[in-house]
Amino acid sequence: MLEMQRIFTKQKKYIFFLLAVCALGWGFTPYSTIFAGLALGSLFGLYNFWILTRRMEKFDRVLSGEKGRAGLGTAIRFASGVAAVAIALALPEYIHLISTVIGLMIPYVLLVVERIMFHARNQ
Repeated sequence: MLEMQRIFTKQKKYIFFLLAVCALGWGFTPYSTIFAGLALGSLFGLYNFWILTRRMEKFDRVLSGEKGRAGLGTAIRFASGVAAVAIALALPEYIHLISTVIGLMIPYVLLVVERIMFHARNQ
């Protein structure tokens, strides 16, 4: 599971860089609602990825013999996505809904890209 922690650490770096770009875009372009939506979605997406990482570690411990119940936290991650969309719907003049949904998926897209690059380098 150290690999999952390493992946999550990389994800945090990428998302924080994206948040900095979103802050610049929010402050200096006329598309402030789109950048705010991307930032909100990315934050909630990173939170969902963090939950998934924690649950995978717990799942691994349960499989190796520790007592406990194994689950991947799907309901919590789904509720988190609904919360991000609810915020975007409640504040449409400040946050763009579609960019929020795109932002929710950014950590998973980065994960796929990182895995493709990892396998391309190690073959």
